[in-house]
Order: sequence, then structure tokens, then C-alpha cells
Amino acid sequence: MADPKGFLTTGREVAETRPVGERVKDWNEVYVPGSLLPIISKQAGRCMDCGIPFCHNGCPLGNLIPEWNDYAYREDWSAASERLHATNNFPEFTGRLCPAPCESACVLGINQPAVTIKNVEVSIIDKAWDSGDVTPQPPERLSGKTVAVIGSGPAGLAAAQQLTRAGHTVAVYERADRIGGLLRYGIPEFKMEKSHINRRIEQMRAEGTKFRTETEIGRDVDAAKLRRRYDAVVIAAGATVSRDLPVPGRELNGVHFAMEYLPLANKVQEGDLTVSPITAEGKHVVVIGGGDTGADCVGTAHRQGALSVTQLEIMPRPGEDRNANQPWPTFPMLYKVTSAHEEGGERVYSVSTTHFEGDDDGNVQALHLVEVEFKDGKPAQKPGTERSIPAQLVTLAMGFTGTDQANGLVQQFGLELDERGNVARDADYATNVGGVFVAGDAGRGQSLIVWAIAEGRSAARGVDRFLTGASALPAPIRPTDRSLTV
Repeated sequence: MADPKGFLTTGREVAETRPVGERVKDWNEVYVPGSLLPIISKQAGRCMDCGIPFCHNGCPLGNLIPEWNDYAYREDWSAASERLHATNNFPEFTGRLCPAPCESACVLGINQPAVTIKNVEVSIIDKAWDSGDVTPQPPERLSGKTVAVIGSGPAGLAAAQQLTRAGHTVAVYERADRIGGLLRYGIPEFKMEKSHINRRIEQMRAEGTKFRTETEIGRDVDAAKLRRRYDAVVIAAGATVSRDLPVPGRELNGVHFAMEYLPLANKVQEGDLTVSPITAEGKHVVVIGGGDTGADCVGTAHRQGALSVTQLEIMPRPGEDRNANQPWPTFPMLYKVTSAHEEGGERVYSVSTTHFEGDDDGNVQALHLVEVEFKDGKPAQKPGTERSIPAQLVTLAMGFTGTDQANGLVQQFGLELDERGNVARDADYATNVGGVFVAGDAGRGQSLIVWAIAEGRSAARGVDRFLTGASALPAPIRPTDRSLTV
């Protein structure tokens, strides 16, 4: 145990953010650089090293949280990094992007603020990079087997790194021009600077992983031919089909999916574009959808100089404390204020969009909405509550419905889908096609980054066993595992 009295003597402190007026003028990460290290050892000392650490179950990766908390408390950063990497290929991603179900499951959180697990995690990995503790781990010998990984998001990268280190020759295929999937083009720079992705890719290259960008399986390369070329294939193409809003006026100019809007802003930061073709500058912006993607749109609009930003959510506003029907250690639905929300804008709950209104040139000018209340689990409009708000840019951030079938990948492989439209798989993550496996959102549906990495690691074990007859690789979750909810 780190500090036996730490949870009694030390209060919770989180990372310090830069002033709003400063950070909205740039695209750097919102946190004050170096602000965590002076406080993080004491924060790690708040960990009680519970007899039954529920944080292990809150995180699908099975992170050894009490162990690396103890090392961080003692400032043994090398040992902390080793324990961190024992279960997680990319802690610098999860430490910045994950909503931390581990903290919701923290035993201390029963009656006190939980341990700042995310902050400890990101401090350990950032220190490890700075001190040179993160190095390539090439395999001692090659198996002679080849694997193609389709998709370079967190699931694909995790599977590729595990399989490369197991001795297989792995090539990752990515349809975009850069590696990273949603990490690259779906996550704004102010949430995670892309230098973190770039150095992981260089580590993986040094280990032997090959990368093929601007290659879409199904369009540029026939999936059946790819299967014949490799001994095994891992599909980690994500759930990239955005949920649409089929209301009158949807066709107007200025109404876009979030994943049409966000990647262009990231391409500006990559230096590919001077100005985004879809910009919030000087416009009234409406974001439909109250999740993390919606918050990303809010923060992006602030930095582009929006006149106003309004975020709409059909569900009621969550409470700030756990509801009785969401007891510890389940992941509760709480009112969440992200860094983007701190920067301004209005959040409107319990409303539904009825239609969009445009000008004579076909550009959206207003959004009409109505208040709703839920009856028998379904939203019902409240008469007399209709109103309109100005909107010259609307982004649809209502989640994703499944993997892309328009590119031919599913049909060319001959894959079976489950009842939710995801690629069906067995207990080893294998599809109905011999030697073809699926990991991440393509098989699970839209989920969190920790689930994606856990699936990539678990699918890698299934592939390794398929290729060699046995495997020593870890498999933290089964395809049927789900978050602890009520």
C-alpha cells in the first residue's frame, strides 16, 4: 500500500487547465504542461490498495492500478511504466481520452472523491517517454506467418503490436492518408496532440509493423484477394456509419455529420489545409448530440470563432450525483462538464429537432425544435413548446450505427452480421470466414477506447492461436463482455 493514510489526509486534485481565454486561441492540449508531476505522487498515495480492487473490473483492460499507484507514490517511474504497459499498449491515449470507468469503480469513491487514476496514468507514461523508458520491443524470432490488420484505430494498432511482438509479420491497412483512425481525425488536437500517435507509430515501425495508408480494403484492394495473400486477417475498421437525422431540411448546405466536420479541422492542424472548408467562423453553430463527439464539435467551433454554440440533447439533463438506481461500482450517467463546455456555449436538454429552415440559396439558417418528455421509454413531444434557434452550421453527433458496408469489405469477405449490424464473431474473435477475425467497434459496436484496445489485445490471442496452435498472449475480455451497468 502506498500511503496508509493518504486517502484520509490528501484531497483529490486534478490536472490544471489553461485559462479559457488563452486556450481557445490555439489548438494545444488544454492542460498546463507539467502541472501534474508536483502533485501526482500524493494523489497516487490516496489509493487504498483494496483487498478487492474494483477498478480492475471497471476497466476492461484489467489495468493493475493499485500496483502502479504504489510505484508512482514512491516515484519509481520505470517500475510504474512497466506495470502500466503490462496491460495497456497505449496508456497515453487512454489517459487523455477515456472517460475513466475505473474511477467510477474506485472503492474510495463510495463515500469520497475517487482516486485520480487517469491523471496518474498519463503522468506515468509521459514521464516514461521523457526518460526513455518506452523503447521498441522487436520479437526475438519470426514465425514466418503474415497478418493483415484492416484499420489503424486503437483496436487495430493494439492487435498489430501484439501480433508483431509475437513474431508474426504484420501489415496495417488504413484508408486515410495517415495512421490513427479516429484517434487521428476524430479527436481534436486540443484533447490529444497527434505527436503522441506519431511516436507510437515510430515505435511500432521499429518493432517491425508495416503500414499501408490510403488503401481501402473493398475499394482499392479486393478483400478476397487480401485474404489469399495473408495467413490471417484482423478487421478493425470501426463503426464508422454515422447516425443520421431524417427530418425536413436535412439536405440544406451547412448540415454535416460530425465526422465530416472534425477531420477537416484536424487536417488544418496537420498542415494539409490552410482553412477548413467547413468552418464555424462567424456562424451560429448547433451541435446535435450530447456525448463526447458533440463536445469535440463544441470545442472546435469555439476555436474557429463561432458567434454562438448550442448543444442539443434529447435525453433529460443528468444529475451531478449518482442516482439510487446506478449504485457503485456501475458507471453512472452524470452531468459532465468537459473542457469544451467550460469554454462557453449553451446546453439544452430534453429537446428534439423537428426540421431545418434554409434561405433562398439552400443554406441552413435556423433549427426548429420541440421539448420532449419520456413515456414508456420513448420521447413524446410536448405541445406548445416549439421554437426555433439560429443555425448556420449544424453538426450531427448522434453516434454510429455500424461498420461501413458501402465499400464492399463485408460482401467481398462474405461476412455474417449480428442482429445489431456488427460483424459476427465467436469466442476467439473469429468470423464465419476461416482466418478472418474482427476486433473493436466493427464487432462490438460503438464503444470506448479502453474496450477497443482490450478487444485488439484479445483478438491478437485468437489470431496467434490460429496461426501457431497455442498462444501466450493475454486476452483481457471476451467478445460477449459488457460494461458493468444496471
